[in-house]
Amino acid sequence: MPTTHDITAWRGRKLVGRDGDKIGTIDEIYLDERTGEPEWLAIRTGLFGSRVSFVPLAEARAEGDDVVVPFDKDTVKDSPNAEADGALSQEEESRLYAHYGYDYSEDRSQSGLPEGDRMRRGDRTTGRDVSGPETDDAMTRSEEELSVGTRQVETGRVRLRKYVVTEQQTQTIPVQREEVRLEREPITDANRDAALSGGDITEEEHEVTLRAEEPVVEKRVVPKERVRLDTDTVTDEQQVSEEVRQERIETEGDVRRDA
Repeated sequence: MPTTHDITAWRGRKLVGRDGDKIGTIDEIYLDERTGEPEWLAIRTGLFGSRVSFVPLAEARAEGDDVVVPFDKDTVKDSPNAEADGALSQEEESRLYAHYGYDYSEDRSQSGLPEGDRMRRGDRTTGRDVSGPETDDAMTRSEEELSVGTRQVETGRVRLRKYVVTEQQTQTIPVQREEVRLEREPITDANRDAALSGGDITEEEHEVTLRAEEPVVEKRVVPKERVRLDTDTVTDEQQVSEEVRQERIETEGDVRRDA
């Protein structure tokens, strides 16, 4: 069974749910004002630990460097809102106990240090922060620090689309054609026999077939290039501003100024 000293040393440890998922980081331990026993864990949850949720200490246990509670992350996330101002009001405690399934009455608190199966918790007093003057002779001063990170978001989409366009192309090519040319030759000894092979006076016809070239166009598909989409990472700088709270400690009463 952990002692009060053991529990107050849990600040800064990771809180783990019953399913093994991390719930948040233990920011502070709240004590029962009447009994002085640990009663609540104040847990930093959400983005950059921006939200404080309260979890009862009744069945919390340390496992290595972590602290395990019998609740899951969603149960803690959906717990009633309570101000992390060092004290819990009776109304806040009542709503929190009801949310976690515990009874709330005016019985003496057994919080933080469970005994058997006892489930009735807390007397109707406000809890208090263990960093107060009743813990030791020093006061803890805390500050909020910015923890800035990045996350990826979708900024747009680019797609490749292929479509067909038609354009007119003109090329000049040489073509050949035949034309008739009339040739005359005198009768000579060399052609006399051919010239006299027919009748003396006759009618004849001779026909010559003319030929010409004409353009022939054929089309074929030729791959020209490959096109793909790729991405380049460009690094810019952006300023992030957020308010942070800081505790200040000042003295009151008769204090020696030369001390």
